[in-house]
Formats: sequence, structure tokens, C-alpha cells
Amino acid sequence: MQQILVSLSSFGAAEVRRHGQLYFASLAQSAGADGVEIRGELLGDPATELSSIAQVVRDAGLRCVYSSPEGLWQADGELDRAALDRGLERAATLGATRLKMSIGGFGADSAATLAALQERLWHRAVELVIENDQTALAGSLPAMRRFFAAVAARGLPLGMTFDMGNWHWAGECPLEAAKALAPQVRYVHCKGAQRQPRHWVAVPLVDSAAPWRAVLGALPADVPWAIEYPLLGDDLLATTRGEIRQLREIAAQMEAIA
Repeated sequence: MQQILVSLSSFGAAEVRRHGQLYFASLAQSAGADGVEIRGELLGDPATELSSIAQVVRDAGLRCVYSSPEGLWQADGELDRAALDRGLERAATLGATRLKMSIGGFGADSAATLAALQERLWHRAVELVIENDQTALAGSLPAMRRFFAAVAARGLPLGMTFDMGNWHWAGECPLEAAKALAPQVRYVHCKGAQRQPRHWVAVPLVDSAAPWRAVLGALPADVPWAIEYPLLGDDLLATTRGEIRQLREIAAQMEAIA
């Protein structure tokens, strides 16, 4: 069965800050999710909140991903060792299997810092996965190609979080990106996108303007999927349960025709 996680940002920043991620992690588990993605930008007091979430995740047997809002490289192309260490420490506290970060300011001269990255990841139980964000610098297909070519040349086997929706914000074709980057993909953000008059908005896959079935078909079938689009309604538990069920049905349909 397809593993389905819920990124807790899907419940809205204001609501998550109001109730806390512990509350929404429990809600996601009650709705049938296999795991949750904890968002660093929505933590109140990390020192206390992370340990409380970790206990719920552990007791419920949930898979856990920690999403850091910080880029791995600074604007000057230097590896942000402090940001990486914060991410790794928080992921370890949560018992997370994966740490998700963007490449930030990775540039032409940044390859020289990959040895330092490799050293910091050595013997870590947490897998670092790189996400395409919504910027040209860290979310375009050329930027992702250059980065993964550089880490491959170094012999550093980093995987990718493939955000299906973010390609639209970066002006890229998600299907072309899926075909090019599939070997690196370890985790998928199932986020659709619709164009509004002035900007893109995140929506469920079935409402997306993109050829989402073809995109999913180009990606590995055995990696976890995460909901990362707004979950709204008077009954959030029912809404979340329905969206999880829909993704499982999509996965089953795709498996049947594979």
C-alpha cells in the first residue's frame, strides 16, 4: 500500500501556530496517515515542542520527516553548517527518517564544500533529501541538474524531495523535471497547482492544471507521497481522511495499469 504522509503546513500557518503541530500530528494519524512532515518554520519553542511531537510519532508508529526552512548553502555559496546541524539535530530529536532542505545559494564554487557536507552526514541515521523550492536559484530544472551532477561526481548519494507543484512557481514543466530527475527521487510532495490572475495556488492533484498522472507515472512508484496543499473545512478530520483516501485510490489505480 502506498505510504501517505501529511505535511502539517497543509492545515494553514495560522491554525498550526494556534494549536501546535502536536495537535495536527495526532489529527493526521487519526485520519489514517502513515506519517507526518514537521515544519521548522511553524515550531513555537523547538526545545519543548519537538520532544512532545517525537513521543506522539513514536507511540503512533508514524513515519516522520523534518522540513527545515533554511537553505543548505548561503547566498555567497558557502555551506551553511549551522543550518545543516540544526536540521540534523531536530530530525534526530523527532526520530525522523528524513531531513528535507533546499540547496539555497548553491553555485558554481559550492562544489568545493561538498566534502564538508559529506563529513557531516557520515554515520547519520537521518537521510538528507533535497527539495526543489519555488525559486529559480534552488527550484529550476537546470539548478537541480547541476546540483545532482556535482554530488554524483563527488560520490555523495543524495536523494530528492520532488515537489510536483513548485515547478510551476519556478516556470518549469513538472513532467520534464520528473523524467529528468526520477533516479534521485526518494519522496514526493503531491501538490497540484492552479493559475490565478496574479499567482499560482496549491490545490489537490485532481484540481491541478498539470498532467499529474503522467508526472507520478514518471516517478518511482515505491517512494512515500505527502499531501502538501490546503486542507480546509469545518471537519478537518473528515477532510484529511478523504484526501488520504483519494491519494490511496490514485496509487491503486496507477499500480493496476502499470
